[in-house]
Amino acid sequence: MADIKEGKYIWKNGEFVAWADATTHVLSHALHYGTAVFEGIRCYKTENGSAVFRLKDHMERFVRSAHIIMMPLAYSAEELTEVALETIRRNELESCYIRPIAYRGYGAVGVNPSTAPIDIAIAVWPWDAYLGATALEQGIAVGISSWRQRGINAIPGAVKSSASYLNSGLANMEAVSHGYGEAILLNESGYVAEGSGENIFVVRDGVISTPPLSDGILEGLTRNSVIQIARDLGYTVLERSLVRTDLYVADEVFFTGTAAELTPINSVDGRAIGKPGPVTQQLQTRFFDVVADRAPEYAAWLDRV
Repeated sequence: MADIKEGKYIWKNGEFVAWADATTHVLSHALHYGTAVFEGIRCYKTENGSAVFRLKDHMERFVRSAHIIMMPLAYSAEELTEVALETIRRNELESCYIRPIAYRGYGAVGVNPSTAPIDIAIAVWPWDAYLGATALEQGIAVGISSWRQRGINAIPGAVKSSASYLNSGLANMEAVSHGYGEAILLNESGYVAEGSGENIFVVRDGVISTPPLSDGILEGLTRNSVIQIARDLGYTVLERSLVRTDLYVADEVFFTGTAAELTPINSVDGRAIGKPGPVTQQLQTRFFDVVADRAPEYAAWLDRV
């Protein structure tokens, strides 16, 4: 978590505007009813210039999220990909966080958003380690939240929506108030779902497991990437339902996410997992090689600025 470092320009509704002028009305529908979808994407400084990790894939998920909640966008994933790259260039950033958002704007009140206009924006700004400077090396302590993951037939995990993240915020605030660095949410059936903003993996006896999409998790692109990287390294990766005790008895546990990258977990509910283990360390090293453009076999995942 970090404060936003202001940039020069934000792209909004087809044009670049000064950062301070990218405003919206207090009666915008999304502010009152959560009718917004967004993405989180990272641009990395590499030896071969700046590159964005899986930019088009993120924009395709963004468009899918909007489609699911019946919010037709005026731009394709391909067009938004180019806009994001141009936004980085105009802000003259070598590395940054990228936030596309589409939301129902000012013009209607009531739960049905269909008559409210659709606004769309892309902002970029510098951002470092999401879970703290030492988390990537030493890991973090996490706690199981008393708040359950929003149900798959309430707000589906396939939609990365603003509304979903009240659930995440409640869990994270509770975890921090209890002295943890992050929360883990269980779904309505009691299975492990995800962190407040991350997917989760466990390692036991050399086998890597992660909850399946059917358990209500976000279809994380970093999750997808780490599964592919792990399999390429020869590991068995299972997508299977996990219970909380699977976390307690794991040899290693880690989070993945655009913001969190690949962050080790060193304890769960006060049960020690220990220092980052060899599998986590190998995957973390390989992941950072990929995003830093030191792994040519994964070059297709990088969009050059």
